[in-house]
This record gives sequence, C-alpha cells and structure tokens, in this order.
Amino acid sequence: MAPGEASPPAASAPVPAEPPAPAPTPANASAPLTSAPVTGTVITRARSRWVPVAWSELAGLEQDNLAQAWSAWLKSCERSATMAAPLAALCPQVRALSIASTPEQREWMQTRLQPYRVESLQGESRGLLTAYFEPLLDASRTPSATYSVPLYAPPAGLASRKPWYTRQDMDTLPEAQAALKGRAVAYVADPVDALILQIQGSGRIRVVQPDGSSRNSRLAFAGTNEQPYKSVGKWLLDQGLVKDASWPGIKAWLAQNPQRQQELLWSNPRMVFFREEPLSEFDADFGPRGAQGVALTAGRSIAVDPASMPYGTPVWLASSGPQTQLQKLVIAQDTGSAIIGAVRADYFVGWGAQAGDLAGRLKQPLQMWVLWPK
Repeated sequence: MAPGEASPPAASAPVPAEPPAPAPTPANASAPLTSAPVTGTVITRARSRWVPVAWSELAGLEQDNLAQAWSAWLKSCERSATMAAPLAALCPQVRALSIASTPEQREWMQTRLQPYRVESLQGESRGLLTAYFEPLLDASRTPSATYSVPLYAPPAGLASRKPWYTRQDMDTLPEAQAALKGRAVAYVADPVDALILQIQGSGRIRVVQPDGSSRNSRLAFAGTNEQPYKSVGKWLLDQGLVKDASWPGIKAWLAQNPQRQQELLWSNPRMVFFREEPLSEFDADFGPRGAQGVALTAGRSIAVDPASMPYGTPVWLASSGPQTQLQKLVIAQDTGSAIIGAVRADYFVGWGAQAGDLAGRLKQPLQMWVLWPK
C-alpha cells in the first residue's frame, strides 16, 4: 500500500534490481531443465492441490539470480522447527550451498526437489498477486500541531474484551480513550498514513531527537482489536466515488473531499497495535519478522495462505502485468488476513516511498509452483 506525501522519500528500499545469473561454463553447467524426471503424485492440502510437473514448466529459472533467494531460504532454516519435516531436513544442504554458484544451486534443486503446480481444489492454476511493504514515517514522541495522530501499543485489558472497541469507538467513547491513555508509542502527521501502516502490520518511524539527530526504529505488529478488516478502497468503490482504489487514488479523492476523511477511516473498524523495536544497522537491511518468525527479504519473501502451503516452502512465482514482470524463486514466510486461497500471494517489496508506490498499485495475475523434496 502506497505511503502518502507525508512519508519521507529518503531511505527507500524498492525491490532490488537483479542482474542475470552468470552463464554456466562447461565445468559447472547444470543439467538441462528438461532432463529431470517428473516424480511424485498429486498432493492435496486444505485449500490447494499440488500437481507434479517437469522443471521445463518453470519459465525463467535459468535466468534467476538464486543467490538472493538463498539468503531468504537460509533465514527460514534459522527457524527450521516451524518448517515441514521434509523441508527442514534439507536445511544443512541449503546452508552448505550458500557459497555455491548459481548453476550449482540450480542443479541441486533439480536433483533434490520436485516442482508442483499449485492449483485450487477445483483445478484453477491462476490466481492473484498483490504486494506489501514497510512504511517509513516521520514521527514524534509527543503530540503537536504537526504530529497529532497516535500509534498505540496494546492497551491493558485487550485480551479480556473480544472484540475490543472499534476504530470509531476509540475516537469517540470516553471509556475507550481512557483505556488508551498513555499507550501511544509515537505520533505521526497523517491519519491516512497511520491507517496504511496499520494495514501493512508493521513499519518504521524516524524520530527527531532533542539534539537534532534522528533515530529510526521499527513498529512491529503486537495485536489487533479483533474487529473485522474492511477495505476503505472497496468502501469508495461500492459508493461509486472512485474508479482508482489504489492508495494514490484514495489520497487524490481525499484531497478533493477532506470533510469525509473521518468517515472513510471509520469505515474500517479494525485497529492494529504495535510494539517498538530497535533498528540496528544490520536489521535495517531486512524487513519485519513475518509469521514464520524470520526477517523478510525484499523481493524474495511472500505471504501465503498456510492452508495452501507451509512456511519455509520455496516457491517459483510467475506474474506478468502493467506494474512488474516476475519469474523468480521466493520463500513463503508470512501470512495475512486477506491472503486466502491456493494461488494467492502477497509479495514483500521493501520499505519506504518507492516500495510503497509499487505495493499500492500491484494487483495482477499469478501462477505458483511449490518446490518440494523428492
């Protein structure tokens, strides 16, 4: 989802550019993609079925820079206990191959893994790709005329009331406001940017210190009010108010209808709460922790429906549309309330304004292949 104009444009991390893999030499050339035999039978999961196919069906595999995907794969192996046993058993070899060449990594994959085309239980192999990102917002520790929108830590007693107060309740009911008193982690300038951060589930804030320096930290997901999520874009579309329900389109509508901003915000009753985490120089090169418990890798991590595939699964992803052309190896490391179905993925594109612009517009057809141990 695209951050608004209040989001600082600096320190953006869009999907990394990927140079083509080096051409294999006779000494280390991998076997042709058509040579590996198809093994295995159809695997059925709660919301998907996997159909074994030939490696030649994975268009673009010989051009992908697997080293970048390997970094994300290694992170999943740091939490091998969360992975399916057949995948976890391969982790020692995945680690050993982290310094191998791309052709060597590709040849190992063909030897040890079998590609399966992911389909719905009804046999549909095409689905939907969207994207998400980590917003970066300027913030203040104290409220002011500029920074007046609070981002909250979970209130005391959150677990004792399910569902908790709605977004509108928090703005209007004295008892809800009393429960939130003293729980603000930081204050940002734009309520729509705050909503975008809540929808993404995590983000980064840049706070100016008393000495004039700035310090970045991460706001990690810490819970919700357990109210249903309602899309503000759909709310606008259902009323015929916009034709473009991307975040740039939503912000353009708000610029023309500022008196309806509160109504738009309240149309989504769900509120996300955060915990603040330090952001070291090393951590700044990765995204937040996904549902698998590992830091996400820009351009190589996806959120999936865990009823379709387990965390830590290597996936060949193919998507072609007006925003981007993708043929690449990614790792299933996260999930989300809107990510439901067999051929459904949310692609983590990084952090900052440029990544947000892509995430806010990406919605295009998708095909997926699970790479599963033989």
